[in-house]
Amino acid sequence: MVTDNLAVEEIEDPRASDGRVPGRRGLATRTRLLDCTADLLERMSYRELKVIDIAREAKTSPATFYQYFPDIESAILALAEATNLDTTTLGEIVRGESWKGKAGYDVALRLVDALLEFWENHRSVLRVVDLLVAEGNLRFQGIRSRMLNDMTLAMADVIADAEGTGRGRSSTQKRMATAGVLVAMLANVTAHRFTFEFWGIPTADLRRSMADVLYTSLTGKAAPKP
Repeated sequence: MVTDNLAVEEIEDPRASDGRVPGRRGLATRTRLLDCTADLLERMSYRELKVIDIAREAKTSPATFYQYFPDIESAILALAEATNLDTTTLGEIVRGESWKGKAGYDVALRLVDALLEFWENHRSVLRVVDLLVAEGNLRFQGIRSRMLNDMTLAMADVIADAEGTGRGRSSTQKRMATAGVLVAMLANVTAHRFTFEFWGIPTADLRRSMADVLYTSLTGKAAPKP
């Protein structure tokens, strides 16, 4: 729910469709519409969702919906911005401790667990974000880029620390490319964990494989045996 993560007054740029900033009652209505959108996305696909469904769920009218959002895509964009998609804590896990040896591998496992929890908590919204990013929607691409940027920077820093200052140190661009590939891989695998389960791959095995790739890619060392 939007209101679980964000006070009504704190929703970023809560303007109505005509550009006005709603009062407290209007903000409450807008938040209720976003909450109902999130609830419906748990039960139906984005392509099936209609304005009348959201209005009915919110016990209001389509005309009221259009006072706040010009279309469903705009409502989902506002939902993605209002939902707590902050991944700063994931970057903090990467930066917070040493990546050396068994302790470093434990950090990799903690990061994978945090990613799995993050995607599960926001699955309905992230599923739509991923869909619209794949279709080239620039507004949703911006949300996804901001969401993953800090973790990418943190991983690039870990690679730099592991490489040291010798002549074999890679360029900043190469470290960022490696970190970007890792983050994209982890996000994609996490988003499709249930597909892997359908293929007969338990999440426990998927978790361990993700940690292996993460640890080896960041440190240049083989993952320790369980």
